[in-house]
Order: sequence, then structure tokens, then C-alpha cells
Amino acid sequence: MFKHFSRALAAVSLVLLCGAAHAGIANTKHNLTTAGPGPNRTDSTDQICVFCHTPHGADTTAPAPLWNKKLPASTYQTYADLNTSSLDGEVLPVGSVSLACLSCHDGTQAMDNIINSPGSGGFAADGGGATGQAFNWTTGADTLTLSPFPNLGTDLRNDHPIGIQYCGGGLSGTGTTVSGTCKDTDFKSAEVQTKLVNTNQVFWVDTTGGTTGTREKTDIALYTRTFADGSGPSVECASCHDPHVETKGTDNVHFMRVTVAQSAICLACHVK
Repeated sequence: MFKHFSRALAAVSLVLLCGAAHAGIANTKHNLTTAGPGPNRTDSTDQICVFCHTPHGADTTAPAPLWNKKLPASTYQTYADLNTSSLDGEVLPVGSVSLACLSCHDGTQAMDNIINSPGSGGFAADGGGATGQAFNWTTGADTLTLSPFPNLGTDLRNDHPIGIQYCGGGLSGTGTTVSGTCKDTDFKSAEVQTKLVNTNQVFWVDTTGGTTGTREKTDIALYTRTFADGSGPSVECASCHDPHVETKGTDNVHFMRVTVAQSAICLACHVK
């Protein structure tokens, strides 16, 4: 009897966990199905995850897991093009997870530019081209060019730098130890944590309210990239934005990992 009870309890726990995970993305504007809360929705499918991920036929060159969208081939202008004197970290070409975000948000291709559509026979290696897979949209719009969706375009000079060395560079890590110091002392360094995941060194900035030393969704995620002086933490789109959760508080907007109240999202990294 105890064995059967344990199995039942485990099954119930799994259902609850899956339900909780599903509730996150389902309640955000990234739910593009008819049931989604945003203004742009499709009446062609009830599959929430398909517009970003696929269990089969994913783009293995993409920086995001099981990525189901064609990566953009855009040429971007970055913050480095401004030649501002306050920019003291190397800026790499747009890549890493930011390129996955921009596959929707640079406005160059449709939201349904997906490689593997729901059902049989929906595979298209080119994602259906710039016009996508021709889903039916309730608003008649299948791009992010309409308000209130952020269409960043390919000129990123007026946006927070991405692909940039955190704190001007200088930080590296081995195992669970961060070595080096920030070249730019206007950034927090003591809060930076690191750990080895498989063979990859990952970094993040611990924020208040969580568990110190444990990487959580409410921490600032940093993405390891290779700079001129070696590999180290890079700031990307998903450093500040969590694409799966939007309802962290009434004062929070745009999938921020940390509240914008009192500029907490800024002060998580910057010393001002």
C-alpha cells in the first residue's frame, strides 16, 4: 500500500510541477494562441511553445534549446557604434541568446517563422521565409511591427548594450570561484557568482530576495562568451528579461527578471 501511495504522490507532484510551469508562459504575451492575454493571437493552433521551441527538427546551430525559429541574418548596429567614452567593455557581434530573441524582435520576419509547425508535414528548414508559415492571426498582424510589441529593429544603438563584457571585463571563473576584479568599479563584482555546468562556466549576478550562491530566475543571468582577453560573462537580452514569466508584480513590465520599481533592475548590476 505504501508503495502505491508513494507512486500516486509522485504522480500528483509531477502534475503540479508541470501545471505550474505551464501557467507561467500561458499567462504572458508570449502565449500567441487564441487563449493568450496579448493583442496578437493566432486561431490556427493551441500550441503555446511551438513559436519558439520544438521537440523535433530544431535548429542545432541556435543558442537556445530546441529552437524552432529561423535565426535572423540581419546586420545590426550596436551600442559600440556610438563611440561613447563611458563604454569600457568589448562589444561582440550580436550572438548568443540575444540572436534568438531578435529572431522575433528585430521585426525582419514574421512571428510564425517557425521551422516545425504543429502536426504532420509542417517542416520547413527556412522557417517559411520572411512571411512565416501563414498562420491566421486574430489581429491580422503576423509581425512585431504594431504597438505594443517592441520592434527593436536592426539599429540597437538606443538599446542597452548586448554582447558586452560585464563590468568592463576582467572577470573569469574556474569551478565555483570568480577570479579577477571589475575593470569598471561602477559595477557590482562581489555579487557575481559562477559555477561549472557540464563543461561550461556560467555566471550570474545574485539579487536580493533569493538564495545566495544559487542561480535563480530572479538573478541577472550572464552568458559566457569569448572576448579578446579570454572567456567571461557577457550581458545579453535574457540577462534582464525572462521570456517565460511576466507576472512578477504589478510594477514589473516586459518580462523583467527584477522589478523596475526604484530602478532595482538597474541597481542589480550598477553602482550608482
